[in-house]
Formats: sequence, structure tokens, C-alpha cells
Amino acid sequence: MKFATYRNGTRDGQLMVVSRDLRRAIAVPAIATTLQEVLDNWKALAPQLEEVYQALNEGALEGAEAFNENRCESPLPRAYQWADGSAYVNHVELVRKARNAEMPASFWTDPLMYQGGSDDFLGPKDNIAMADTAWGIDFEGEVAVITDDVPMGVSAADAGQYIRLLMLVNDVSLRGLIPGELGKGFGFFQSKPSSAFSPVAVTPDELGDNWRDFKVHLPLLSYYNHKPFGKPNAGQDMTFNFAQLIAHAAKTRNLGAGAIIGSGTVSNKQGTDYGSAIDEGGVGYSCIAEVRMIETIRDGQPRTAFMQFGDTIKIEMNDTAGQSIFGSIEQQVVPYSGA
Repeated sequence: MKFATYRNGTRDGQLMVVSRDLRRAIAVPAIATTLQEVLDNWKALAPQLEEVYQALNEGALEGAEAFNENRCESPLPRAYQWADGSAYVNHVELVRKARNAEMPASFWTDPLMYQGGSDDFLGPKDNIAMADTAWGIDFEGEVAVITDDVPMGVSAADAGQYIRLLMLVNDVSLRGLIPGELGKGFGFFQSKPSSAFSPVAVTPDELGDNWRDFKVHLPLLSYYNHKPFGKPNAGQDMTFNFAQLIAHAAKTRNLGAGAIIGSGTVSNKQGTDYGSAIDEGGVGYSCIAEVRMIETIRDGQPRTAFMQFGDTIKIEMNDTAGQSIFGSIEQQVVPYSGA
């Protein structure tokens, strides 16, 4: 199944069931009005929604309309939990190498994760409004899952059964603020503003054989200022799969239905020490920071600037036939004009 949330003047929007080809959509108020309501009652509501979904795909539903990504909020406009991992340890290793820091061996066996702000997500087409480009504005292309209720202490072997939906993420980061915050020893806050999620959230079965081992084995595509920037495969070099990330998040707490768990920046080693850009024959990157890290390692200093006002980013994932699965995140950096 595929779900979206249209803006309707309320905080949590209007749930829409979306066809597999992303061409049609229909509201289902007799079943549920929001995606959170579905997640809170998954066992009871999912079978009813599956019937609607199949009829929608067959063109057998009256009242269906053309699906419009520009009307979408993130599938969950706000969530009870947003915890982002760093499952691609290659990305972490690059960060540390760029500043000549050794990476602890535990990073390969114990996931990194931070708790992000979940009360104010951006829509997939919303601008990234920032007061100052000196903060080092960066995009981060990621994959995320939405869970059902997850019991505290669940094992990685059992955690995968609680995955209900998948989405794409632009985890906006302010690289210039990160060092000062981490230097305090208390983690991210100001340096991690609102994230944006793909227009559509999908059930894992929509990915077919490309969903296995609790990983998405497809390229994550990013276009920076309308030029190809990255196409790393989200299933490669993922040190911790989503079941492991969920188990890590739930070690000392229950996770409520609707908890979002992110993969961290998708990053491939590409058979090299540091990876390579698309114009060098590689698969590129999912954030500007990795390019700057490699420039620092190779040349002693970075050359590529972080995002400036007017810059754009598009993040998408296609199936093996070239059809968009989640719709696209498309955002532009603009000056913040105040409340």
C-alpha cells in the first residue's frame, strides 16, 4: 500500500490512499482520516485499506482524483518519535578522517543514533528557510521506516516485524553549528532543524525483492541544482539494518506506533577508500559534507561550498522499471523572514 497526507488546514492533514503508479489518490474518511490513526489501529484498519488500494490500482473506485504531490505534507506531518541512526559507517569514518580523528572500533558494532525534533516536519516540496548560510546548510538523503508499537528490549531478530512503512528523508543539517554543539557533549539540537519526508510512505511489500534483510536494495537519487549528485545503493555498505536500528532505539524504552527511525546518510565506499563523484564514474554522495571531507583528505582543504540561498535539492528513488516509488522531495533554500 501507499499513503500520503494532503494539507487540509489541520495539524495532521488528510490521509490519502495513493495508487501504485502515483497517478491516483482517494480519501478514506469512513476508515481513517490521518495516517497516525492507521498506525494506532494497524491490525484492524490495514485489511480495509488494502481493499481500497487494490480497487484504486484497478481503476474501480469512484471519487478517485489525480494525485498531486504539491498538496502533500510529509506522510506524518508530526510524529511522536524521530530517531535518526548513522547506519552507513563509511559516512562516519569519512567525517572523522577529515579531521584526523580515529574512529572507535565500537562504531562497527554499536549504532550511532540521535533523537531529532518531530513536532514540525517540512513537507516534501517546502522551502528550507534559514536565517544565515554561514550555518553550513546541507542536505542528507536517507531512508526511514515507521514502526508499529515496539516493546522495550526487543531483539534485532524480532524487531523487523514491527516495520509498517518506509519513506525517504532529507535530514537537513547545519554543519557550521554541529562542532560547537557536539563539543558540549550533549548532542545535536540547533544544528538539526526540521526534516522533510517523501510525499508517499509505502508498505515494505511494495519494494518486492528489493526489500530484503531489512534493507532497501535500490539507488537513492539526489539532484543538486538540477544536476545528478548521488545514486548510492541504500542496501550496500549499510552496517546496521533497520531491525538492528529499531532494537537499538528500543533497548531502554517502548516505541509508540508512528515512531520514525532513519538510516542516516546513504553512503557507498564504491570499492575505493573514499568513494567517487558521478562525474568521475562513481555513484556520488548523499550530502555535501562527504564531498568536502574527501576534498580535505585529498587536498588539505574543502572547495565545495554548502548550500546557498536559491540552491535546490531533489531526492527520489525509482524501482527497477524506472518508476518513482515514493514521489520526490524537492526543496529550495530561501532566507527566513521571521515569524
